[in-house]
Amino acid sequence: MRNRQINVGLGTRTYPIFIGRNSFRNGELVDSFGLRSRRYVVVTNDVVGPLYFERVAKFFSNAGAAIDQVIIPDGERFKTQKTLSSIYDQLIEKRVDRSTTIVALGGGVVGDVAGFAAATYQRGVPLVQIPTTLLAQVDSSVGGKTAINHPAGKNMIGSFYQPQAVLIDLEMLQSLPEREFKAGLAEVVKYGAIMDAAFFLWLEKNVTLLMKRDLDALGYAVEQCCKSKAKVVEDDETESGSRALLNFGHTFGHAIEAGLGYGAWLHGEAVAVGILLASRLSVLMGTLTQSDWNRIQQLLSGLGLPVDAPDLGRDRYLELMGYDKKVLDGKLRLILLKSLGKAYVTGDFPKDLLVEVLDGVGR
Repeated sequence: MRNRQINVGLGTRTYPIFIGRNSFRNGELVDSFGLRSRRYVVVTNDVVGPLYFERVAKFFSNAGAAIDQVIIPDGERFKTQKTLSSIYDQLIEKRVDRSTTIVALGGGVVGDVAGFAAATYQRGVPLVQIPTTLLAQVDSSVGGKTAINHPAGKNMIGSFYQPQAVLIDLEMLQSLPEREFKAGLAEVVKYGAIMDAAFFLWLEKNVTLLMKRDLDALGYAVEQCCKSKAKVVEDDETESGSRALLNFGHTFGHAIEAGLGYGAWLHGEAVAVGILLASRLSVLMGTLTQSDWNRIQQLLSGLGLPVDAPDLGRDRYLELMGYDKKVLDGKLRLILLKSLGKAYVTGDFPKDLLVEVLDGVGR
């Protein structure tokens, strides 16, 4: 499998996404991506750190840099102000200054919390993302979204803060627990559903290879997702327009995560069900065919993802969805499908049809 590089074109803040295998055995990447820093602080968790910290530390120390480590607990329920404060405390204790680069080594939670710490510590220090989960590799590590959760809603407190580089090592996916791996596939399906019908078809044809974690198939899937996300971010960095399409299924999914308690369902599991609920509303509105809804359901099911939403109750769903960041002037907006491979953002949908979708949950 060849190495791949995709650039996120943001003018003077343009940065590379590098996709490879055994990436951190090649110290030349430090130079080629202009990542030279006299000091790096790797923020990771107590699961990923023992697996990959030494490899990453050697990668940067080969270039003569000093390496420190900050450990946070593993899990969505720790994506909190308390965890963020603990990172600040450790950075201050280690006398980290603005010339130090923070390296986020982990999945989406580590990337979001460490990224927010980098964005706000001393008004901003350099950041490198090293995503270790499929979900983070195809989605959350790219584009500069950083955040922590609030009990009322997911990612309610955060900022846009672009990294200097995203370094992806596909070999890291081999150590993922099965449930975590499958959860990441929901975000992969999302890209096909909202903007690339040909990629969706490719996913349907390659379910077996993906489930076997074939690195060539995974490399192609990661590359296509990163290309799609890079294009969207270049067009709309701060989500004032088209970037909202990337939240397809997330308004429902975030409600599920908050309603069940963070960590009960993985983010990708909730997004998978959210994709189906948003697609069901699209069918009721006459823009998506029932046969395409069936294809989406069959693909998600074939990838081992849940397809039945938890019964939080219609009113609880509506309450939690009301906290969504896409709400404008008190009006809920959703991402729906015009067809498979083509999405749109709208606040103009009949509420009775949304109620019908939610009333169908658990039946």
